[in-house]
Amino acid sequence: MKRSDRRRAATRKNWFIFALFSLVLLSACLILFFQKEIDAHKQTRQTSVEKKTPRDTKPVVNQQTQTARIMANGDLLYHDGLYMSARKEDGSYDFSDNFQYVKEWLHQADLAIGDFEGTISPDFPLAGYPLFNAPESVVSSIKDAGYHVVDLAHNHILDSQLSGVLSTAKAFENQGITPVGVYTHEPRAQAPLTIKEVNGIKIAILAYSYGFNGMEGNLSQEEYDQHLSNLDEEKMKSEILRAEEEADVTVVMPQMGVEYQLKPTEEQVSLYHKMVDWGADLIFGGHPHVTQPSETLEKDGQKKLIIYSMGNFISNQRIETMEGVENSQWTERGVLMDVTLEKTVEGTRIKTAQAHPTWVSRVEKGNFSPEGHPLYTYQTLILEDFIEGGKYRNRLDEATKERIDKAYKEMKDHVGLNWD
Repeated sequence: MKRSDRRRAATRKNWFIFALFSLVLLSACLILFFQKEIDAHKQTRQTSVEKKTPRDTKPVVNQQTQTARIMANGDLLYHDGLYMSARKEDGSYDFSDNFQYVKEWLHQADLAIGDFEGTISPDFPLAGYPLFNAPESVVSSIKDAGYHVVDLAHNHILDSQLSGVLSTAKAFENQGITPVGVYTHEPRAQAPLTIKEVNGIKIAILAYSYGFNGMEGNLSQEEYDQHLSNLDEEKMKSEILRAEEEADVTVVMPQMGVEYQLKPTEEQVSLYHKMVDWGADLIFGGHPHVTQPSETLEKDGQKKLIIYSMGNFISNQRIETMEGVENSQWTERGVLMDVTLEKTVEGTRIKTAQAHPTWVSRVEKGNFSPEGHPLYTYQTLILEDFIEGGKYRNRLDEATKERIDKAYKEMKDHVGLNWD
């Protein structure tokens, strides 16, 4: 090959290499350019989707089931024997023994309700029958026991006049306990309903009394209408209907019936059924000082519960003190109502309901009050803990075992609560 030919061949080779390199470089540039365009498009699209998500995506519904456990009991009735026995040498009072065996139960409740029958007024003498005015220190023991709400709508609330209504409510409020059934801030017609929100469940609590032992005669009509909660059907219906609108569950605590009678009157049955028709879910009755049966009704596909009377929870009424009174043995007995509520997206219902029989133990201390009265230790017992197999069975003497075994069986049969 000639030198000139070799030179031309080398030149063509160099141009081919240069063209190939240029093509590779151009391809790489194009690839980078289009990759950036694709990434930019993806980012724009992702941003657009993110902006649309809150508007276009349906919110997630919280389907969590919520529950609340309510406990309620009948009369906390402080006869003079109770406060005399609680008086210490320095003149103060200690009622802590009364609820020693109750505390562990009430502290399991999300909402514990008691019926305090009496007044607390420093302006009137202590009294334990026929008028009732207890030392203010009872409130500390009630608070310590685990109560959140007390019902004051009863026939003894005016035993210390209108000022006693105000001082009684204030004594409980000062301890963080909510009184129901009296109105000491706004007049009844303007007052908000008492609604406790427990574990996300709103529970309305209403309380009413059949009368006030004639003591209302000392009040003007304006004072009566403003402060007291009676069984006026028009007012009750209006308040229960309001509760249905504002709460998930409505609890009504009416005080009526015949004392010491084991069955409700026709008037009780009729009125309590009306309350369920108006919207009540739970009716915890009181006043007779003995327990009366339960009843289960159905409304709008849901079961509603009535206990016509919960009986006494702490008092000095018993066989030994009620001689000549029919059904005297029943005055030392009562029930602790124990109800679990369940709330889902479909509504709120009574899931479980039990009536735990109770009995008031009274044991002599062996000494006397300055007035010459024998003193006792009063304690409310939840009988499941004291019957055969109960954790405190060994603390009873044989006579007491026999007495509470009989009480437990008769109470279970009498109340007749079998919630499926």
